[in-house]
Amino acid sequence: MPEQIQSIISNLRGFGVRRLAMLAGIAVLVMGVIGIASVYLNRPAYDTLYVGLDRSDVNQIGLVLGEAGIGFDVGADGTSVLVPTGTTAQARMLLAEKGLPTSANAGYELFDNVGAMGLTSFMQQITRVRALEGEIARTIQSISGIKAARVHIVMSERANFRRDEQQPSASVVIRYAGIDAEKSAMSIRHLVAAAVPGLSADKVTVLDSNGNLLAAGDDPSNTSAARTLGVEQTVEAQIGDNIRRALTPYLGPDNFRASVKADVNTDTRQTEETIFDPESRVERSVQSVRANENSNQKQASTPASVEQNLPETQATSTEGPQTSSANDRKEEITNYEINSKKIATVSNGYSVTKMSIAVVVNQDRLKTILGKDATPDQIAKRVAEIQKMVSSATGFDDKRGDVIDVSAVEFIDGLDGEAVPQAGMLDSIGQHAGTLINAGAFIVVVFLVAFFGLRPMAAALTAKATPAIAGPNFDEVQRSLPTPEAAASADAGAAIGALPGTRAGATPLDDLRQKIRPAPQERLARMVDINEERTAQILRKWAAQEVAA
Repeated sequence: MPEQIQSIISNLRGFGVRRLAMLAGIAVLVMGVIGIASVYLNRPAYDTLYVGLDRSDVNQIGLVLGEAGIGFDVGADGTSVLVPTGTTAQARMLLAEKGLPTSANAGYELFDNVGAMGLTSFMQQITRVRALEGEIARTIQSISGIKAARVHIVMSERANFRRDEQQPSASVVIRYAGIDAEKSAMSIRHLVAAAVPGLSADKVTVLDSNGNLLAAGDDPSNTSAARTLGVEQTVEAQIGDNIRRALTPYLGPDNFRASVKADVNTDTRQTEETIFDPESRVERSVQSVRANENSNQKQASTPASVEQNLPETQATSTEGPQTSSANDRKEEITNYEINSKKIATVSNGYSVTKMSIAVVVNQDRLKTILGKDATPDQIAKRVAEIQKMVSSATGFDDKRGDVIDVSAVEFIDGLDGEAVPQAGMLDSIGQHAGTLINAGAFIVVVFLVAFFGLRPMAAALTAKATPAIAGPNFDEVQRSLPTPEAAASADAGAAIGALPGTRAGATPLDDLRQKIRPAPQERLARMVDINEERTAQILRKWAAQEVAA
């Protein structure tokens, strides 16, 4: 056995049972920490493969991935599957080949499992509706904030003896988090209506998972009140933006605030107008009528007497009054063609009936522009100039009854118009939290190993094995042992009150060395371990010297 190993073994024996137990405990602790840290740090990063799965889908996916040798993990909720980073595409291709996941929202892959033999038209129609429902539900779930969705569609059926055609309808149930449910419901209604032939948006009902009605019936955004409100908000935002563009280069973005209230008329107006141009007449046709009439009328009179009643007697008539007339008529009709213009105007837009504008300006900014010695008159003059600028930028019309007010006031600190702070160090650290945690854990493990393992061990070895560092041989150990005479002197010194193992005239440094040196029994044990025969010779020599003395 080499002397270095023997020296180390001897030093370990000199530690004692208590110190050896402590070193063993520290070694076990360090190895355990290193093992746990290595297992934790060597764990690969996982990416989400699928979420919102059924229990059966999770089990089947686990079996397929396990057979393919792809590591996976199941989320804490039991409905999501995670795979190591870099294997997501491979895992999805493998699962798609196996037809997984087969959740309730199955789409057109339903036709993959339907045989053509013995399939009736009714079964085909039902499968088509189920596939359409599944595809729409998948699309809805892809919207940000939508956790789950279920779609039910009632298609229209044609019947020979039905007078009124049945309109298709649909209902959607969603589970969401962190979104504006009403706005999303409007979008979902139009999405479903566009995906189903003949389905209108007002026939789609949207509910949430708590049973609350989100949208049904007519679209409220198409009502007159909602349309007017939307137009007013758009006009107010546009006018406010014009004010900001006009005042920002002069005052700065944080030194003024503008508020606009616009009254808008969105009534639909239809106007029909016909305009004739009398100066552009053209002779189209002329009709002339001429009539010349002459008439003579002569009337005879018969006398009234007895002679008229006699038979076979003819009464003699006498001449009566005579009349004559002449009529000459001439008529001419001229038709003219006059240019005319018909105008039909349908106004479906809007008109601003009144505007109310209020602008407040930071008084400190005006003082900075005018100087610290600015007078109130100078500030008022500058406010009037700003009011003219705002009037020009907003299309102010006094005849319409518009109102504008510009005031200079002192702004308080902490306005909402202050610059938005950029992402700080904490945000950047949060993006790399996983990597930093792994690196920090590794550093902590190294520190624990160095502090609780290497440092106590080095201190113990240094304090206990310093005399053995040089690797003493047998002769050095022999010389370090006291001779019988030295032992007798030591016993005499102890009898007179001297310290054990000290010599007369020894310095404090010698005493310290004497204390640090191993006991004679330990040195004798080392000699026996190194060379038993020579040790026996020395002991016999000592015994002979003691007998001779």
